Amino acid sequence: MAEQPVALDDLPAIRGPRMVGRSAELGRAVSGLTAGTPATVFIEGEAGIGKTRLLQEVLATPALDGALIATCPPFRETLTLAPVVDAVRQTRTGVAAMGLSALAGALRPLFPEWADALPPAPEPLDDAGAARHRLFRALRELLAGCGTAVLVVEDAHWADAATLDFLLFLAARPAAERISLVLTYRPEDVPAGSPLLRLAAKPAPGTVHTRIVLTPLSVAQTGQFVSSMLHDEHVSDAFALFLHTHTSGLPLALEESVRLLGDRADLIRRGGEWRRRTLTRIEVPPTIRDAVLERAARLAPDDRQVLRAAAVLAEPVQPAVLVTVSGLPDARARTALAAAVRARALVEDPTGRVHFRHLLAARAVYDDIPGGERRALHLRAGRALETLSPVPIARLPRHFGEAGDTGAWRLYTERAADLALASGDQPAAVTALHALLSAGDLPAGDVARLCRKFPVFAFSGYLGSTELLGVLGALLDGGALSRSERGQVRAQLGRMLMQTGQYSAGVAELERAIADLDDHPYEAATAMSSLSRPAGADWPVAAHRRWLDKSVELVEVRVPADRRLTFRVDRVTALLQMGDPDGWDVAAGLPQIAARPDDELSVIRADLNIGDAAVRWGFYPEARRRLDRASAAGAKGGYLRMRDMAQVTSAHLDWYTGRWPGLAERAAALAAIEEEPLIALDGLLITALLTSAAATEAGELAAAGERFEHVLTEVTRRGIVDMALEPAAALAALRLAEGRVADSLALTDEGMRVVTRKGVWLWATEIAPVRVQAVLAAGRADEAGELVTRYARGLRGSTSLTAEASLAACRAWLAEAGEPADRAAAHWEAVAAAWDRLPRPHAALLARERRAVALAAAGRDGEAADLLAGVEAGLRALGAERDARRVAARERQPARGGRRGYGDRLSPRELEVVRLMLTGLSTPDIARSLSRSPRTVAAQLNSAMRKYQVKSRTALAVAALQAGVSPARASG
Repeated sequence: MAEQPVALDDLPAIRGPRMVGRSAELGRAVSGLTAGTPATVFIEGEAGIGKTRLLQEVLATPALDGALIATCPPFRETLTLAPVVDAVRQTRTGVAAMGLSALAGALRPLFPEWADALPPAPEPLDDAGAARHRLFRALRELLAGCGTAVLVVEDAHWADAATLDFLLFLAARPAAERISLVLTYRPEDVPAGSPLLRLAAKPAPGTVHTRIVLTPLSVAQTGQFVSSMLHDEHVSDAFALFLHTHTSGLPLALEESVRLLGDRADLIRRGGEWRRRTLTRIEVPPTIRDAVLERAARLAPDDRQVLRAAAVLAEPVQPAVLVTVSGLPDARARTALAAAVRARALVEDPTGRVHFRHLLAARAVYDDIPGGERRALHLRAGRALETLSPVPIARLPRHFGEAGDTGAWRLYTERAADLALASGDQPAAVTALHALLSAGDLPAGDVARLCRKFPVFAFSGYLGSTELLGVLGALLDGGALSRSERGQVRAQLGRMLMQTGQYSAGVAELERAIADLDDHPYEAATAMSSLSRPAGADWPVAAHRRWLDKSVELVEVRVPADRRLTFRVDRVTALLQMGDPDGWDVAAGLPQIAARPDDELSVIRADLNIGDAAVRWGFYPEARRRLDRASAAGAKGGYLRMRDMAQVTSAHLDWYTGRWPGLAERAAALAAIEEEPLIALDGLLITALLTSAAATEAGELAAAGERFEHVLTEVTRRGIVDMALEPAAALAALRLAEGRVADSLALTDEGMRVVTRKGVWLWATEIAPVRVQAVLAAGRADEAGELVTRYARGLRGSTSLTAEASLAACRAWLAEAGEPADRAAAHWEAVAAAWDRLPRPHAALLARERRAVALAAAGRDGEAADLLAGVEAGLRALGAERDARRVAARERQPARGGRRGYGDRLSPRELEVVRLMLTGLSTPDIARSLSRSPRTVAAQLNSAMRKYQVKSRTALAVAALQAGVSPARASG
């Protein structure tokens, strides 16, 4: 006889499941949070795996109190720190009794309802980083005032950038000021390069760091889980296996499936245990979505309408809001809401707010709402939320946008942008203002107003720049703006263009803007300061100097004294980038300690920029001091971008000074910071430099070359002309070592053109010696000599130690090509001594290698051998294995007199012969021209053919031309 299902009335109520299979994870989390020191606990796992349930059990531990729970919504909000602000708002009704300091006035934009109890708002800051740091400090003080010992952030994979930065700020605080953190997240949904990954990967010193990874339940655990929902009555092994097979042991899927089977009366009790009906008569939906929708379909129509309203709202709300959004009469809506809660389709939190148990369920219901009804629900949601106090501004753009109410969407999107700007949250402001400006159909006055608000230095060229820049360009061409408006919009457009690497166009707009900014001296001075920096426009340095002088004059006359520090830092930066030694005198007059909180960022920026310049000039002790100070101050103050910039510059300094242990790992970590492309590119460049020096296999050397090419391509595309010189030089050196002279010439040609056009010869430090080598290898000795002469002339008056050593290297290459070997050896010893003064040990060792080559060519084989042995040992100790192996190979070469050491490169005499051959002269003709014997000329041609690996004069001519060797000039 077939078994009959039990009537619904005979079934015990299906209750919520106990936590099963997580005892070890619970113990680790509680242990970390009760260890007596600040803790950071990460709970990760896929959707529905039970992260929230584990968190609830953790927070129920009696030893834990003072937990504040922030939940990140599944859509982008433009309100700074929205999850944390909402969490505080739900647990506090006021702040009057907290005794907050004046710093808390910065919280007014986030908590307008507490305006009467908060201190006065502080003066606005021009720098968004300083504003954000001040806000972070104020919010940290508020959390302490609330008694928060543990800050929980659920669904951190959806956290906005400001919230993640705040978490990094909290994690970097001294131990005495730190709050323990608990974060739940789905690793598969964390964007690449997210600060969340950095937080998880870098535990703060003195912090208990616990990472918990949740996995699906086993078959046995599945049986225990289901049993706990059925009043602990036994579940058959076959039933447990059946459910595990269909749900993969995912707790949420299990719970939804058991409730659905109960709704269908597909469960039976037999022999004291729960079983399923026969497999042929039961179907389990393949996804959580299908289970949720089938359960919802079994509810009454009013109940389903309430579920749809909750799905549109997507966040916990008070019942009154949900009732309004449902559109049902009040009494029916409340009855339906109660039914949905009883059926556990919705749940209530401790504050009385109602929401779905899981966002997967909310999304399933939302996606099933017909389009027209969804728009109506969003419109009711927007209108219901805007009646609340305070108005949840961050949520309203989404609802009114989905509803198609353009006017309300614009209103609340601009208000959200204003809040973000007041809080220093530039990325959020960029997102909101970009959306408004790119939407079109705005009056000219509105566009001008919004453009003035745009935080230009947060602008990314990859944020729909074409549309936005087109909107602004059309506005300027339309003639609807006043002169003052036109100047401000044009200045913003110019800076945006420069930020996207369109320097020429940006410079043109800035120049035109200044003429219209007579009534706005601060904005005019800012535009002039932008034009003074030589890394941008393709101008000679004198043009940048003129703009710098104009900005200095304007600032001194029309900018208040308390707003001048940022311009003083800009002036120092520009002078040092120009290679002007006067910049060091100006730098000495900058404050090293901020006199006011508002100056803190400028002082850090000064240390960072001066430290960077000191690296370029070769003042390494000063660079180290400045960069260490900038890094420490950036970390302490929460200026994480400044800290990272200081750290990558310090890493570059470590490459130069031979501090290589552990440098590869640090460089790789910096190269992974995708949200800061220039930092990442510098980290990648350091990685390539290390790989190039240490490579022992062809594949490693090829990888280094690819990295150099990537960095060079990216910085060139972005228009950062000075940053392109070092990767170009490094790649050209690789190509030269491979015998690819033409490629080396091409790589160094543009770099030297940049240096000569700008007239900033300080920039030639890395590229000039490689260029001289390449030109000499191509047989163009006269051109090499002219280049070195111009380089020396351009460095007159310079105090740069790196430029001095670089110029000495250029002269040494000239001497090696055309002077007696003893003279060349002396030149290379001078180069090594110049690099030692910095110190730059790798460069000094390579110079001594060339000295040994020259000594051997002079017949001083004993000295050469001793020197090579020392160089090899030094290179191995440094970690430059590829260079060390090359030196070892030189040591093994048999001693012989005469000039030697050109390897697979043509000697100067061979070059002379090959260049004359390229003009069509025969061997006897070449011999007569050079006053050599035909036999000597023939031997030199044969040697050239061996080096180029060819067997005929014709093939030699082709190979020489491809390598960049030019025919000899006709004599007059």
